[in-house]
Amino acid sequence: MQRRKFIRNSFLAVSSVTLTKNLFKKPQEKSYGYNGMLYTLDTAWSKCSSAQYPVNDCHEMVQDSKGRILLLTNETHNNILIYDTDGKLIDSWGHDFPGAHGLTLHDENGTEFLYITDIERHQVYKTTLDGKVLLTISAPLDAGIYKEAKEFVPTETTIDNNGGIFIADGYGAQYILHYDKTGKLLNYFGGRGDGPEHLDNAHGICWDTRSTDPAHSTHRAGHSLLITDRTRNCFKHFTKEGKLIDIIDLPGACVCRPVIHKDHLYAAVLRSPDLKAEGTGFVTILDKHNKVVSNIGGSEPQYQDNKLQPMHQTDKIFVHPHDVCVDRDENLYVAQWASGKVYPYKLKRV
Repeated sequence: MQRRKFIRNSFLAVSSVTLTKNLFKKPQEKSYGYNGMLYTLDTAWSKCSSAQYPVNDCHEMVQDSKGRILLLTNETHNNILIYDTDGKLIDSWGHDFPGAHGLTLHDENGTEFLYITDIERHQVYKTTLDGKVLLTISAPLDAGIYKEAKEFVPTETTIDNNGGIFIADGYGAQYILHYDKTGKLLNYFGGRGDGPEHLDNAHGICWDTRSTDPAHSTHRAGHSLLITDRTRNCFKHFTKEGKLIDIIDLPGACVCRPVIHKDHLYAAVLRSPDLKAEGTGFVTILDKHNKVVSNIGGSEPQYQDNKLQPMHQTDKIFVHPHDVCVDRDENLYVAQWASGKVYPYKLKRV
Protein backbone atom coordinates (compact mmCIF):
# COMPACT_ATOMS: atom_id res chain seq x y z
CA MET A 1 0.00 0.00 0.00
CA GLN A 2 2.75 2.40 0.95
CA ARG A 3 4.52 1.73 -2.39
CA ARG A 4 1.34 2.29 -4.45
CA LYS A 5 0.63 5.50 -2.52
CA PHE A 6 4.16 6.74 -3.16
CA ILE A 7 3.92 6.05 -6.91
CA ARG A 8 0.51 7.76 -7.14
CA ASN A 9 1.74 10.86 -5.30
CA SER A 10 4.89 11.01 -7.44
CA PHE A 11 2.80 10.81 -10.63
CA LEU A 12 0.53 13.60 -9.43
CA ALA A 13 3.51 15.79 -8.54
CA VAL A 14 5.16 15.33 -11.95
CA SER A 15 1.85 15.93 -13.72
CA SER A 16 1.35 19.12 -11.73
CA VAL A 17 4.79 20.44 -12.68
CA THR A 18 4.25 19.57 -16.36
CA LEU A 19 0.84 21.24 -16.38
CA THR A 20 2.25 24.36 -14.73
CA LYS A 21 5.06 24.57 -17.29
CA ASN A 22 2.60 24.20 -20.17
CA LEU A 23 0.31 26.88 -18.74
CA PHE A 24 3.13 29.42 -18.64
CA LYS A 25 4.88 28.33 -21.83
CA LYS A 26 5.05 31.16 -24.38
CA PRO A 27 3.02 30.32 -27.49
CA GLN A 28 5.17 29.75 -30.55
CA GLU A 29 4.99 32.65 -33.01
CA LYS A 30 3.57 31.88 -36.41
CA SER A 31 6.12 31.94 -39.18
CA TYR A 32 5.55 32.75 -42.84
CA GLY A 33 7.41 31.52 -45.91
CA TYR A 34 8.78 28.29 -47.38
CA ASN A 35 11.97 26.32 -48.00
CA GLY A 36 13.90 27.61 -45.01
CA MET A 37 13.18 31.28 -45.81
CA LEU A 38 10.88 31.73 -42.82
CA TYR A 39 9.95 34.88 -40.90
CA THR A 40 7.87 36.01 -37.94
CA LEU A 41 5.82 39.19 -38.28
CA ASP A 42 6.03 42.36 -36.18
CA THR A 43 3.38 44.88 -37.20
CA ALA A 44 4.30 47.25 -34.32
CA TRP A 45 7.99 47.61 -35.21
CA SER A 46 7.90 51.40 -35.66
CA LYS A 47 7.82 53.24 -32.31
CA CYS A 48 6.77 56.53 -33.92
CA SER A 49 3.83 58.64 -32.87
CA SER A 50 1.57 59.18 -35.86
CA ALA A 51 0.63 62.60 -34.50
CA GLN A 52 4.25 63.74 -34.35
CA TYR A 53 5.72 61.78 -37.27
CA PRO A 54 2.91 60.99 -39.72
CA VAL A 55 3.26 58.91 -42.87
CA ASN A 56 1.12 58.75 -45.96
CA ASP A 57 2.36 56.11 -48.40
CA CYS A 58 5.48 54.34 -47.13
CA HIS A 59 7.25 53.86 -50.41
CA GLU A 60 10.80 52.58 -50.00
CA MET A 61 13.47 51.77 -47.40
CA VAL A 62 17.26 51.32 -47.33
CA GLN A 63 19.89 50.51 -44.67
CA ASP A 64 23.00 52.69 -44.50
CA SER A 65 26.53 51.76 -43.43
CA LYS A 66 25.73 52.72 -39.83
CA GLY A 67 22.96 50.14 -39.75
CA ARG A 68 20.19 52.73 -39.75
CA ILE A 69 16.95 52.11 -41.63
CA LEU A 70 15.81 55.05 -43.78
CA LEU A 71 12.15 55.23 -44.83
CA LEU A 72 10.81 57.43 -47.63
CA THR A 73 7.20 58.64 -47.40
CA ASN A 74 5.27 61.19 -49.45
CA GLU A 75 4.16 62.90 -46.25
CA THR A 76 5.82 66.34 -46.42
CA HIS A 77 5.74 66.76 -42.64
CA ASN A 78 8.70 64.36 -42.68
CA ASN A 79 9.68 62.77 -46.01
CA ILE A 80 12.49 60.76 -44.43
CA LEU A 81 12.26 58.87 -41.14
CA ILE A 82 15.48 57.30 -39.83
CA TYR A 83 15.23 54.32 -37.46
CA ASP A 84 17.44 51.88 -35.65
CA THR A 85 16.68 48.22 -36.31
CA ASP A 86 14.49 48.03 -33.18
CA GLY A 87 12.12 50.63 -34.61
CA LYS A 88 13.24 53.58 -32.50
CA LEU A 89 13.23 56.86 -34.41
CA ILE A 90 16.67 58.48 -34.63
CA ASP A 91 16.04 61.44 -36.93
CA SER A 92 13.73 62.87 -39.60
CA TRP A 93 13.89 65.44 -42.38
CA GLY A 94 12.29 66.57 -45.64
CA HIS A 95 9.29 68.75 -46.51
CA ASP A 96 9.74 69.24 -50.25
CA PHE A 97 8.85 65.91 -51.88
CA PRO A 98 5.06 65.55 -52.21
CA GLY A 99 5.52 62.72 -54.71
CA ALA A 100 8.43 60.99 -52.98
CA HIS A 101 8.57 57.51 -54.47
CA GLY A 102 11.98 55.94 -55.13
CA LEU A 103 14.84 55.79 -52.62
CA THR A 104 18.30 54.53 -53.62
CA LEU A 105 21.44 54.50 -51.47
CA HIS A 106 24.83 54.72 -53.19
CA ASP A 107 28.35 54.66 -51.75
CA GLU A 108 30.57 57.06 -53.65
CA ASN A 109 34.21 56.69 -52.60
CA GLY A 110 33.28 56.01 -48.98
CA THR A 111 30.52 58.62 -48.73
CA GLU A 112 26.86 57.62 -48.98
CA PHE A 113 24.26 59.56 -50.92
CA LEU A 114 20.55 59.19 -51.54
CA TYR A 115 18.70 59.39 -54.86
CA ILE A 116 15.04 60.34 -54.51
CA THR A 117 12.46 60.30 -57.30
CA ASP A 118 9.38 62.52 -57.05
CA ILE A 119 6.45 61.57 -59.26
CA GLU A 120 4.57 64.83 -58.62
CA ARG A 121 7.50 67.18 -59.20
CA HIS A 122 8.69 65.04 -62.15
CA GLN A 123 12.29 65.14 -60.97
CA VAL A 124 15.14 63.10 -59.48
CA TYR A 125 17.34 64.40 -56.66
CA LYS A 126 20.73 63.42 -55.33
CA THR A 127 21.02 64.33 -51.65
CA THR A 128 23.25 63.88 -48.65
CA LEU A 129 22.02 61.58 -45.90
CA ASP A 130 20.79 64.64 -43.98
CA GLY A 131 18.84 66.06 -46.91
CA LYS A 132 21.02 68.58 -48.74
CA VAL A 133 20.15 68.51 -52.45
CA LEU A 134 23.29 68.20 -54.62
CA LEU A 135 21.84 67.45 -58.06
CA THR A 136 18.42 67.74 -59.71
CA ILE A 137 17.43 65.96 -62.93
CA SER A 138 14.30 67.08 -64.76
CA ALA A 139 12.59 65.83 -67.92
CA PRO A 140 15.08 65.65 -70.84
CA LEU A 141 12.96 67.70 -73.24
CA ASP A 142 15.86 68.16 -75.66
CA ALA A 143 16.02 64.39 -76.29
CA GLY A 144 12.81 64.51 -78.32
CA ILE A 145 11.01 61.76 -76.38
CA TYR A 146 8.97 64.09 -74.13
CA LYS A 147 6.81 66.97 -75.28
CA GLU A 148 6.32 68.38 -71.81
CA ALA A 149 7.87 67.89 -68.37
CA LYS A 150 4.83 66.22 -66.82
CA GLU A 151 5.27 63.21 -69.13
CA PHE A 152 8.43 62.33 -67.16
CA VAL A 153 7.32 60.45 -64.02
CA PRO A 154 10.44 58.73 -62.60
CA THR A 155 9.93 55.94 -60.08
CA GLU A 156 13.40 54.55 -59.37
CA THR A 157 17.16 54.91 -59.91
CA THR A 158 20.31 52.82 -59.77
CA ILE A 159 23.91 54.02 -59.90
CA ASP A 160 26.93 52.42 -61.59
CA ASN A 161 30.53 52.34 -60.36
CA ASN A 162 31.38 55.53 -62.27
CA GLY A 163 28.53 57.49 -60.73
CA GLY A 164 26.36 57.07 -63.82
CA ILE A 165 22.66 57.35 -63.07
CA PHE A 166 20.01 55.06 -64.57
CA ILE A 167 16.44 56.32 -64.13
CA ALA A 168 13.31 54.21 -64.62
CA ASP A 169 10.44 56.36 -65.89
CA GLY A 170 7.98 53.82 -64.55
CA TYR A 171 4.87 55.99 -64.39
CA GLY A 172 5.67 57.99 -67.50
CA ALA A 173 6.88 57.04 -70.97
CA GLN A 174 8.53 53.81 -69.68
CA TYR A 175 12.05 54.70 -70.79
CA ILE A 176 15.25 53.80 -68.96
CA LEU A 177 17.45 56.90 -69.11
CA HIS A 178 21.21 56.81 -68.60
CA TYR A 179 22.93 59.96 -67.30
CA ASP A 180 26.52 60.64 -66.33
CA LYS A 181 27.30 61.72 -62.77
CA THR A 182 26.82 65.40 -63.65
CA GLY A 183 23.28 64.84 -64.95
CA LYS A 184 24.06 64.78 -68.68
CA LEU A 185 21.86 62.38 -70.69
CA LEU A 186 23.90 59.71 -72.46
CA ASN A 187 21.36 57.17 -73.68
CA TYR A 188 17.86 55.79 -73.28
CA PHE A 189 16.06 52.54 -74.12
CA GLY A 190 12.88 50.61 -73.43
CA GLY A 191 9.81 52.75 -73.70
CA ARG A 192 6.17 51.78 -74.01
CA GLY A 193 5.32 49.11 -76.58
CA ASP A 194 4.36 45.49 -77.15
CA GLY A 195 7.77 43.97 -77.89
CA PRO A 196 9.77 42.04 -75.29
CA GLU A 197 12.31 44.88 -75.18
CA HIS A 198 9.58 47.35 -74.24
CA LEU A 199 8.28 48.05 -70.74
CA ASP A 200 4.95 48.63 -69.05
CA ASN A 201 5.10 50.01 -65.50
CA ALA A 202 8.90 49.96 -65.28
CA HIS A 203 8.59 50.48 -61.57
CA GLY A 204 12.07 49.52 -60.38
CA ILE A 205 15.67 49.07 -61.48
CA CYS A 206 18.91 47.78 -59.94
CA TRP A 207 22.22 46.16 -60.82
CA ASP A 208 22.06 42.39 -60.49
CA THR A 209 25.10 41.68 -58.30
CA ARG A 210 24.31 38.05 -57.50
CA SER A 211 26.98 35.47 -58.17
CA THR A 212 25.93 33.32 -61.09
CA ASP A 213 26.49 29.86 -62.49
CA PRO A 214 27.16 30.06 -66.26
CA ALA A 215 25.08 26.91 -66.75
CA HIS A 216 22.02 28.69 -65.40
CA SER A 217 22.46 32.31 -66.39
CA THR A 218 23.19 34.42 -69.45
CA HIS A 219 24.44 37.45 -67.57
CA ARG A 220 27.46 38.20 -65.39
CA ALA A 221 27.06 39.44 -61.83
CA GLY A 222 27.09 43.22 -61.65
CA HIS A 223 27.04 43.65 -65.43
CA SER A 224 23.31 43.65 -66.11
CA LEU A 225 20.38 45.80 -65.14
CA LEU A 226 17.34 44.15 -63.58
CA ILE A 227 14.21 46.11 -64.47
CA THR A 228 10.59 45.69 -63.40
CA ASP A 229 7.84 45.14 -65.96
CA ARG A 230 5.08 45.15 -63.39
CA THR A 231 2.01 44.97 -65.59
CA ARG A 232 3.43 41.90 -67.33
CA ASN A 233 4.37 40.14 -64.06
CA CYS A 234 8.09 39.92 -64.68
CA PHE A 235 11.60 41.27 -64.31
CA LYS A 236 13.82 41.81 -67.35
CA HIS A 237 17.62 41.73 -67.62
CA PHE A 238 19.19 44.32 -69.91
CA THR A 239 22.75 45.30 -70.71
CA LYS A 240 23.59 48.85 -69.68
CA GLU A 241 23.32 49.79 -73.37
CA GLY A 242 19.72 48.55 -73.46
CA LYS A 243 19.93 45.11 -75.07
CA LEU A 244 17.43 42.62 -73.64
CA ILE A 245 19.16 39.57 -72.14
CA ASP A 246 16.36 37.52 -70.59
CA ILE A 247 12.98 37.65 -68.84
CA ILE A 248 12.12 36.33 -65.37
CA ASP A 249 8.43 35.45 -65.50
CA LEU A 250 6.54 35.70 -62.20
CA PRO A 251 2.93 34.76 -63.03
CA GLY A 252 0.43 36.29 -60.65
CA ALA A 253 2.92 38.79 -59.21
CA CYS A 254 2.74 42.53 -59.94
CA VAL A 255 6.23 43.11 -58.59
CA CYS A 256 7.69 46.41 -57.40
CA ARG A 257 11.42 47.11 -57.47
CA PRO A 258 13.96 44.26 -57.33
CA VAL A 259 16.13 44.22 -54.19
CA ILE A 260 19.36 42.20 -54.25
CA HIS A 261 20.91 40.87 -51.03
CA LYS A 262 23.73 38.36 -51.37
CA ASP A 263 22.43 35.56 -53.64
CA HIS A 264 18.74 36.34 -53.29
CA LEU A 265 16.34 38.70 -55.03
CA TYR A 266 13.50 40.12 -52.93
CA ALA A 267 10.46 42.01 -54.16
CA ALA A 268 7.21 43.35 -52.83
CA VAL A 269 4.23 42.13 -54.85
CA LEU A 270 1.81 45.05 -54.89
CA ARG A 271 -1.18 43.07 -56.17
CA SER A 272 -2.05 39.67 -57.59
CA PRO A 273 -2.80 38.55 -60.26
CA ASP A 274 -3.09 42.01 -61.82
CA LEU A 275 -3.19 45.66 -60.83
CA LYS A 276 -6.99 45.67 -60.61
CA ALA A 277 -7.03 43.29 -57.62
CA GLU A 278 -6.93 45.50 -54.52
CA GLY A 279 -5.48 44.31 -51.22
CA THR A 280 -3.82 41.18 -52.59
CA GLY A 281 -0.11 41.79 -51.92
CA PHE A 282 2.67 39.58 -50.59
CA VAL A 283 6.48 39.35 -50.70
CA THR A 284 8.43 37.03 -53.02
CA ILE A 285 12.02 35.75 -52.80
CA LEU A 286 14.11 34.27 -55.64
CA ASP A 287 17.45 32.44 -55.53
CA LYS A 288 20.47 33.17 -57.73
CA HIS A 289 19.02 31.01 -60.50
CA ASN A 290 15.88 33.20 -60.50
CA LYS A 291 13.75 30.43 -59.05
CA VAL A 292 11.12 31.50 -56.51
CA VAL A 293 11.97 29.82 -53.21
CA SER A 294 9.61 31.54 -50.79
CA ASN A 295 6.55 33.78 -50.60
CA ILE A 296 5.58 35.64 -47.44
CA GLY A 297 1.84 35.93 -47.22
CA GLY A 298 1.66 34.16 -50.58
CA SER A 299 1.26 30.68 -52.00
CA GLU A 300 3.99 28.06 -51.91
CA PRO A 301 6.10 28.25 -55.10
CA GLN A 302 5.18 25.42 -57.46
CA TYR A 303 7.00 24.45 -60.66
CA GLN A 304 5.71 22.12 -63.35
CA ASP A 305 8.08 21.18 -66.18
CA ASN A 306 10.41 23.87 -64.84
CA LYS A 307 7.70 26.51 -65.27
CA LEU A 308 6.51 28.58 -62.32
CA GLN A 309 2.79 28.24 -61.67
CA PRO A 310 0.68 31.36 -60.91
CA MET A 311 1.17 32.74 -57.40
CA HIS A 312 -1.38 34.47 -55.16
CA GLN A 313 -1.95 35.89 -51.70
CA THR A 314 -2.79 33.30 -49.02
CA ASP A 315 -2.38 35.22 -45.73
CA LYS A 316 -3.87 38.67 -45.30
CA ILE A 317 -0.81 40.14 -43.58
CA PHE A 318 -0.18 42.87 -46.17
CA VAL A 319 -2.49 45.12 -48.15
CA HIS A 320 -0.25 46.76 -50.77
CA PRO A 321 3.43 46.07 -50.02
CA HIS A 322 5.62 48.45 -52.00
CA ASP A 323 9.21 47.68 -51.02
CA VAL A 324 11.43 45.27 -49.08
CA CYS A 325 14.57 46.27 -47.18
CA VAL A 326 16.94 43.48 -46.07
CA ASP A 327 19.17 44.22 -43.08
CA ARG A 328 22.54 42.73 -42.15
CA ASP A 329 20.89 39.96 -40.15
CA GLU A 330 18.60 39.11 -43.10
CA ASN A 331 15.50 40.45 -41.39
CA LEU A 332 13.06 42.19 -43.71
CA TYR A 333 11.22 45.51 -43.47
CA VAL A 334 8.16 45.99 -45.66
CA ALA A 335 6.83 49.43 -46.61
CA GLN A 336 3.25 49.67 -47.90
CA TRP A 337 1.38 51.94 -50.29
CA ALA A 338 -2.31 52.88 -49.84
CA SER A 339 -2.64 50.65 -46.80
CA GLY A 340 -4.19 52.89 -44.17
CA LYS A 341 -1.02 54.92 -43.52
CA VAL A 342 0.58 52.05 -41.62
CA TYR A 343 4.23 52.17 -40.65
CA PRO A 344 6.56 49.50 -42.04
CA TYR A 345 6.34 45.95 -40.70
CA LYS A 346 9.39 43.94 -39.65
CA LEU A 347 9.80 40.29 -40.60
CA LYS A 348 12.36 38.58 -38.38
CA ARG A 349 14.28 35.73 -39.98
CA VAL A 350 13.67 32.49 -38.15
